[in-house]
Amino acid sequence: MATALVTGSSRGIGAAIAERLRARGLRVIGHARTAIDVDTIAADLNDPTAAARIWDEALERSGGRIDCLVNNAGLFEANPIDRSDIEWLDNWEDTLRINLTAAAELSRFAVRGWLAEGRAGRIVHIASRAGYRGDSPDHWHYAAAKGGMIAMHKTIARHYAIKGVMSYAICPGFTDTAMAGDYLDSRGGPGLLADIPLGRVATPDEIAAIAEFCALDAPESMTGAVIDANGASYVR
Repeated sequence: MATALVTGSSRGIGAAIAERLRARGLRVIGHARTAIDVDTIAADLNDPTAAARIWDEALERSGGRIDCLVNNAGLFEANPIDRSDIEWLDNWEDTLRINLTAAAELSRFAVRGWLAEGRAGRIVHIASRAGYRGDSPDHWHYAAAKGGMIAMHKTIARHYAIKGVMSYAICPGFTDTAMAGDYLDSRGGPGLLADIPLGRVATPDEIAAIAEFCALDAPESMTGAVIDANGASYVR
């Protein structure tokens, strides 16, 4: 049975991805700050040792084989520029550690393992429209982290496709999760929808459907692709 490791799987997009992959017959090992079930590894990605522990435990649980990594875990907290220097920097570093560095570490472990074993693998990165369009004045750190994730994804795709390692990235706009809901409320609520030609935000299952496709069905020639899902609020 193929195995997928999905970070941030306790709610929202991550939970929807895990559900879809299980429905397709994969064993899914999840991750969250708190273990919500026996298939979830508990770890706080703010801890610099967390990514290595997650990977090692996932390998142990899976019998030594992980076929797909979904980098979904994320932190989205406002970081106004008028905060104190130390508060602003702490928030910046926390966001980059969770949204980018941990994803990079897990991607490295995956790629290194697949190359050593001479077999194929897939990584799906849940990035963001913010990586291209930018975000609010209070979210420099979030946009920077997601832009970094996109650049990392492209680099993985370009250099390891010949070895059977495929990388795909998804860039949602606003999605109907608790995290996005808080943001919508903070920016004026429904008025923000005027910026989305579709007239609504995406659902977690819509993003999960794209992730399922990338993890299982996307042709290898699509490796390196960045798929937008933002209701035409950012078209490139």
